[in-house]
Amino acid sequence: MSFSNDVRTEIAKSIIDRDRQFACLYGVLLYCRTFTAEQIVLQSESDVYAKLIPSLFQSVFHWKLLPDARTSGRDNNSAVVSFRITDPEQIGQICSTYHIHPEKREIRLSNLVNNSLSSFLAGVYFGCGSVMDPNKEYHLEFNTPSELLCSDLQKLLRSIGVSGGCILRKNMYVLYLKDSEHIEDTLTYMGAQQCTIELMNIKIRKDMRNKANRVRNCDEANINKVVSAAMRQTEDIRWIMKCGRMETLSPELRELAQLRLENPELSLKELGELLSVPLGRSGVNHRFQKIAAIAEELRSHAVHSE
Repeated sequence: MSFSNDVRTEIAKSIIDRDRQFACLYGVLLYCRTFTAEQIVLQSESDVYAKLIPSLFQSVFHWKLLPDARTSGRDNNSAVVSFRITDPEQIGQICSTYHIHPEKREIRLSNLVNNSLSSFLAGVYFGCGSVMDPNKEYHLEFNTPSELLCSDLQKLLRSIGVSGGCILRKNMYVLYLKDSEHIEDTLTYMGAQQCTIELMNIKIRKDMRNKANRVRNCDEANINKVVSAAMRQTEDIRWIMKCGRMETLSPELRELAQLRLENPELSLKELGELLSVPLGRSGVNHRFQKIAAIAEELRSHAVHSE
């Protein structure tokens, strides 16, 4: 089962009394793709939706609404269930009850009573909403059938502190949310508290993985830095040895050079701790800079002598 369908399953359980059912069905009808004076078509691939719609119509209009035959969904592994209303009297009753004008659908807050705004938003989600699996991406969207309905929904979400963007996609006005906290607020408001908790838990796991990756990458970078530095230092020491100038180094530099040749994997701090007179990292680095300068001078002499 998809995360989006988990949301539908949970919010369907919150649509328990008639006021909520009335508001939820209003959201479904207002935001369905096909709503004209001739027909209303409600469609979804969700089994939860297929069970909810007849119960909503029974509660609000006392009709027994039966689905059309199921058709194959987009991936051929799912089935689309359709409810089609073509009776002029029934369409007229719907429009009269909800004050819907098919040619200009817009949200009428007067239809929402007794704090049923959350159930209305749940109905909108049933009618045209979906949410991505948060393991993959934070993305919730509503595929609204008109620019006006998209704008109205955007204003409604703003009233609960949620903001989203709008784009036109395949003749549908899509209102989308990318901010994970705004998605959490929307899910909670619609009644999907458990799904919100699951999303938050996924965020925590992803943050922990990201932090672990950053630490690992940092460790790898530090190791690579130590290895590169040790290779340069070893090359300098071997060049000085090749030139027969090791004995000209001070006792402190010779001791450090010998330790580096014997311990190519150690960091500057670890080398400093092995010196006869322990030295900090910056002190060890300073001595290696002296060794590097001597090696560079010898290389320069070698080039000029050629």
